[in-house]
Amino acid sequence: MARGRNRKPSEYGEFWPGYVDMLSTLLLTMTFLLSIFMLSQFFVSQESSGKDTVLRRLTRQIAELTSLLSLEKGKGRSLEDEMASIQATLATLKSENAKLTGAAGLGDKSAGEATERIAQLDKMLADEKGATAEALSKIDLLNQQLLSLRRQIAALNEALQAAEAKDKDAQARISDLGARLNVVLARQVQELQRYRSDFFGRLRELLRDRRDIRVVGDRFVFQSEVLFPSGQAQMTPEGLAAIDALAAAIVELERQIPAEIDWALQVDGHTDSRKIASRDFPSNWELSSARATSVVKYLISRGVSPKRLVAAGYGEFAPLEDGASDEVLRRNRRIELKLTNR
Repeated sequence: MARGRNRKPSEYGEFWPGYVDMLSTLLLTMTFLLSIFMLSQFFVSQESSGKDTVLRRLTRQIAELTSLLSLEKGKGRSLEDEMASIQATLATLKSENAKLTGAAGLGDKSAGEATERIAQLDKMLADEKGATAEALSKIDLLNQQLLSLRRQIAALNEALQAAEAKDKDAQARISDLGARLNVVLARQVQELQRYRSDFFGRLRELLRDRRDIRVVGDRFVFQSEVLFPSGQAQMTPEGLAAIDALAAAIVELERQIPAEIDWALQVDGHTDSRKIASRDFPSNWELSSARATSVVKYLISRGVSPKRLVAAGYGEFAPLEDGASDEVLRRNRRIELKLTNR
């Protein structure tokens, strides 16, 4: 009978390794959670400039922490259940020990073993209570950290909404200014078209006897032979006379166009497709640019404002007509004048 009673306390010794493993797992899990939190704080501080990215990352971290917190709460409840079981076992063992101590014929050895086992269970219960309190404290800390993360997300959302509102307001203002600018530009273009018509009408009147000077679209075209000798950029006396009439019309135009209209007279030089390789002009680029520049400089000398003039050379790369006949080549050699907005 004594042998049977001795086996009962030894059965409870099997609980101890399981409790140790459980506590170790709990501590490792808490360490892992704290590491995740510290990493999340690092990423939040490092990427605060990218609000959208931080917001998505914090949301994901909250989901992970919530899941882990639920898991830890479940483990905490399991631990409390185990504690309740240990307490029940301890109470039963104490009751049995009391009975054994009072029973007749109980040996001192059996009573000592029972007392030692009770002391072990008391220690295990105290350790278990300490571990449970620590686990509950860590769970409370995680709850606080989770609340802090939610507050950070709320602040980021408010900042993001404020930035979006400002952006919408700025876009609306830009759109309104763009619409106003388009109206002003359209009005100026219309006015400039009217002045262009008057200007070209004046030139037609001044140069009505010149068949080699004509209007093509929105451009006034001088054939190169009217202004320059072949392969040269120095104007002939006949060319100077033609440009004198042009300069007078431009000076009159400057007085008529309102100051708020930013206009310019663009002078474009064009050559035919035949190559040139002289000392002064290695290619048609140089020849066409030099001729346009000569016209601009002469207009300036006749009183035209330099800020209203533009010179450009196109070489042979913008012909009026395709072909290699003498007539086509002659028509492609030209100086074009165009009144335009800057």
